[in-house]
Amino acid sequence: MLFKDTPSGKKNKEIKEAHDQEHATWNRRSFIQALGLAGAGSMILGGTNVSATAPSPLSVALSESENDNILVIIRLKGGNDGLNTIVPLNDYGTYANLRPTIRHQENELLSLSPEFAIPSYMNALESVWGEGKMKVIHGVGYPDQNLSHFRSSDIWASADAINVEPTGWWGRYFEDLYPDYLINPPEVPPAIQIGSVGNLIFKGSDSNYAFSVANPDQLATIGQTGGLHDLENLPECLYGDKLLYVRSQTNTTFTYAQVISDAYTSSSNQAAYVQDKLSDQLAIIARMIKGGLGTKVYMVTLDGFDTHADQVGRQRELHQDLANSIKHFYEDLAAQGYDDKVLGMTISEFGRRPYENGSNGTDHGAASPTFLFGAGLNGNGFVGTHPEINASSWDNNNNLIPSTDFRDVYASVLTDWFCLDPSIVSTILLNENYQPLNLGFNCQGLSIPDFSNTSHLSHVPTYKDNRTFIEINMQNTAHVEIILFNILGQEVVTLTNEILHPGNHSIDVKARANTRLGYGQYIYRINTQGQFYSKSILIK
Repeated sequence: MLFKDTPSGKKNKEIKEAHDQEHATWNRRSFIQALGLAGAGSMILGGTNVSATAPSPLSVALSESENDNILVIIRLKGGNDGLNTIVPLNDYGTYANLRPTIRHQENELLSLSPEFAIPSYMNALESVWGEGKMKVIHGVGYPDQNLSHFRSSDIWASADAINVEPTGWWGRYFEDLYPDYLINPPEVPPAIQIGSVGNLIFKGSDSNYAFSVANPDQLATIGQTGGLHDLENLPECLYGDKLLYVRSQTNTTFTYAQVISDAYTSSSNQAAYVQDKLSDQLAIIARMIKGGLGTKVYMVTLDGFDTHADQVGRQRELHQDLANSIKHFYEDLAAQGYDDKVLGMTISEFGRRPYENGSNGTDHGAASPTFLFGAGLNGNGFVGTHPEINASSWDNNNNLIPSTDFRDVYASVLTDWFCLDPSIVSTILLNENYQPLNLGFNCQGLSIPDFSNTSHLSHVPTYKDNRTFIEINMQNTAHVEIILFNILGQEVVTLTNEILHPGNHSIDVKARANTRLGYGQYIYRINTQGQFYSKSILIK
C-alpha cells in the first residue's frame, strides 16, 4: 500500500513548473560554462617572466603531508534512488509495498549480505565486492535536505548546509596549497573534471583549480588541438575587455595540454571497457594516472538520475554503466599496481522518495548510499546504519532521514586517505568538526607535519564608492611589495613597497598607482618575506 496521498493534478502541474523554471534559471546562469572548456584558474598567458614563488609555510606543510593517493569522485547527477540501488532484504516487505510497480523482484537481486542486495544487472560489481574493493555507506545526506538539484549540488560541493559559501571543499584546500596560483600555477593540474563544469567543488575565492571539460571527447583530444585564441587584436572598448577576459580564461585550459597529452600517450588501457558514458571518462583517467600525470583529484559525471518517470529502464542503463565502468577501471589500474592508490567515491545531490509516484518513478528525496571503491579499502562491507523505511520514521517531507552526514565522509577521506592534519581538515570543512568513519584505511605509521606554527596571509580585494582596495591583515611586521599586472601578465605598476606593521591595512589601488588604470580585470601580487600571494581584482 501507499502511505501518502498522491498530489492533485494542479499540485503536480505546480511542481513541474517549478522544476522546469529551476532548470531554465540554472541554464541561463551557466550557459557560457556549458559551451565547453572552462579555465583552470590562471590568467597569466602573456609569456611574462615572473620570479618563482617561495612556498608559504602552510603550503610547505600541506605538500609534505601529501602521499601518492588519488581520489576519483563519481558524480551521479540528478539524484540517485538509493532504495533501488541497495535493496533492504531485511525489510523487503515494506520496500515492496512502497514500490508496487518499480520494485526489484527478489529473484532479480544479487545479495551482498543477508541484509542487503544490489540489482542483478549490476553483477559486474560482484567481483569488485568479492575482492574486497568495495564498501557501501548507508543513508548519506544532510539535515533539512534542500530538494533543489542545483542548491543541493552546491551544498555537497561547498560543504555548507545552508549554502551561503561560494567556494568548494577542494577549492579551499588548493587555495592554501597554491597561494600564488594566478602567477605561478603548479606544473600539473591540481584537479581534472569531466562534465559538471559549473560545479563549485574545485572553486576557491578567486580561482577554479580544476582543468575542466564538458565531455570526455574534449579531454581525449585536447593535447592534439593546442590552438590558442588571439589576445592581441581586439577592439579597444568594453566589449574588447570582456572578450579578452573570456578568451584568456578559455586559453588557460591549454596551459596543461602538453603534460596531459604526455601522460595520456605514454600509457594505454589494459581492460575491456564497454563503450558508454562513464566508461569513456574512466578509461581516459586510467591512462592519465598510469602515465604519471600527478593530479590528485578527478571528478567524472554520469548524468540522468532525475528519474521522475520510467525509472526502471533508465536506472538500469545507468547502473549497468556504473558497475561495468568500475570493474574495468580497477582492472585497468591493477594491471600496473595502481588499484590500491586510487579511491573511487560516488556522490549525488540527494536520494529519492521512499515511495513511487504516479509516473513509475520517484521524486526528490534525501538519504542515499555512497559507494567507495579500491583495493585501499582493505575489504568489503557496509558502513553506518541504513535509514528506517517505515512511514512512521520519515521526515516532514516524507523522506528518509539521513543516518550519515556527507561531511563525515569528506572528513574521513581527507584525514585517513590523504593524511591531512585534523586542523587543516577543519578549515577545509568551514571550521566544523565531523565524525570520522571507519572506511578501512588510515594513516598509522605515517609522519603528519605539525601545522600549529603555520600561517597564511589574509588578503582580499574590496570595492566601495567606485574605488578599489586591497585589504591585508598582517600578523607580523614585514616588508611588503604589491605589484599590479594586467590580464596578459604584463607589469603595470608597483602599488606599495614598504614596511607594514601588524594589523589591518587598506591599499587604495588607483591612489597608489598614480597613473591612469583602464576599467577591467587585473591581478595583484604580494611579495612578503620571500612568499608570494596573488588574486584577481577589478578596477572600476
